[in-house]
Amino acid sequence: MSFPEVILDLIFPPKCPFCGVLLEKGELLCLECQKALPWLSGTAEETQVELTAGCISLLRYEGKVREAVHRYKFGGESALSRSLGGLMAQRMKEKGVVADLISWPSVSKRRRRERGYDQAELLACEMEKVLGLPVLRTVDKAHRPAQSGIEDKDERKANLLGAYTAVEPESFRGKVVLLVDDVVTTGATLSECAKTLRLAGAEAVSCIALARAGHK
Repeated sequence: MSFPEVILDLIFPPKCPFCGVLLEKGELLCLECQKALPWLSGTAEETQVELTAGCISLLRYEGKVREAVHRYKFGGESALSRSLGGLMAQRMKEKGVVADLISWPSVSKRRRRERGYDQAELLACEMEKVLGLPVLRTVDKAHRPAQSGIEDKDERKANLLGAYTAVEPESFRGKVVLLVDDVVTTGATLSECAKTLRLAGAEAVSCIALARAGHK
C-alpha cells in the first residue's frame, strides 16, 4: 500500500462499498455482503459480446449492487473504485484470463467533466495493482446520449456506431486487450470498443464487468 493510501485510510477508514460497514485492513467487503450479494458463477457469469472472447461479470445488477454502482458512478463516490476494482481483479486471477494490457471504454470528455472522473478507468487502475498488467487508454469517445437511458438493444447499438476512435494503436497492435467496465447490459459498448480495437490491430479482446444487468 502506498503512503498516500495509508493516509487516506487514516482519514477515511475503508468501508464496505455495498453497506458501509467499516472494514478491517485488507478487506474489500464485509462478511455479510460476501454471503448475501447476488454473485454470478459458471455459465451465468458469462455474457456473449460480439468481436470479443466474452464478458465475465461478478454480480447481478440489483439491490445493493445497483445502489453501490449508482453512488460510485453518479454520486461522486470515486473512492469505491478501490474495493470494486479489487474484487474484479480477484475474479480475473481466479479465472486465469490471459491479456497483455488493461483498458476501458472511455467516456466522452463532456461526461468526464460532468462526473469529474471516468469510473471504468479507475476500476482498470485498481486492477493494475493486483494483476501487474499495464493500463492504457486505447479509445476516445464522441459524446452520445447515455446508454442507461436506452432500453432497446438495437437502439443501444445504433447509438454507439462510430462513437469510438483508436488512441495510439501501435501501443496495442498484436496484443490481447482486457476491457474493464462497471456494468454490462446488451454488450453494445464493449462490442463497439472491441470493433475499434480489432480494426486498429488488436489481436483479441476479452472483457470483465462488475455487474450484469438485464438478465435473470
